[in-house]
Amino acid sequence: MIRTAVPEDVPAIHAMIRELAEYEKASHEARATEEQLHEALFGERPAAYAHIVEADDGEPVGFALWFLNFSTWRGVHGIYLEDLYVRPQRRGGGHGKALLRELARICVERGYQRLEWSVLDWNAPSIAFYESLGARPQDGWTVYRLTDGSLAELGGRG
Repeated sequence: MIRTAVPEDVPAIHAMIRELAEYEKASHEARATEEQLHEALFGERPAAYAHIVEADDGEPVGFALWFLNFSTWRGVHGIYLEDLYVRPQRRGGGHGKALLRELARICVERGYQRLEWSVLDWNAPSIAFYESLGARPQDGWTVYRLTDGSLAELGGRG
């Protein structure tokens, strides 16, 4: 079952984010707190959205956390999928595909023309899964990021 996350899901989402960070060999980078997640998802001005996939017993076994982006070329919003995660013991049961199907449904329903995400280049199982759904890598593009000291310096606070 796929459903929109509710405030009571924040601890489970937080726990799964920590699990994902460990899987991606980046536990040290996952610094978000439950309070920050609650504010981002359910605060006065939500900046992100989440969906939960539940097992038959109601246990959250995966999530998708996303936000809106905008294509100046197409002139409409799209969805940027920040995290898609299904707990290892529940993989292979169609949960990830169900989450992506729900986000694609939202795109179609709202007239969004893109559903985008990033995947680590070493994550062969995820790459194969995404390509099996028709997703294609965007060759020729490299993601850049400013964080911590570099961001502060460029922003005039370093």
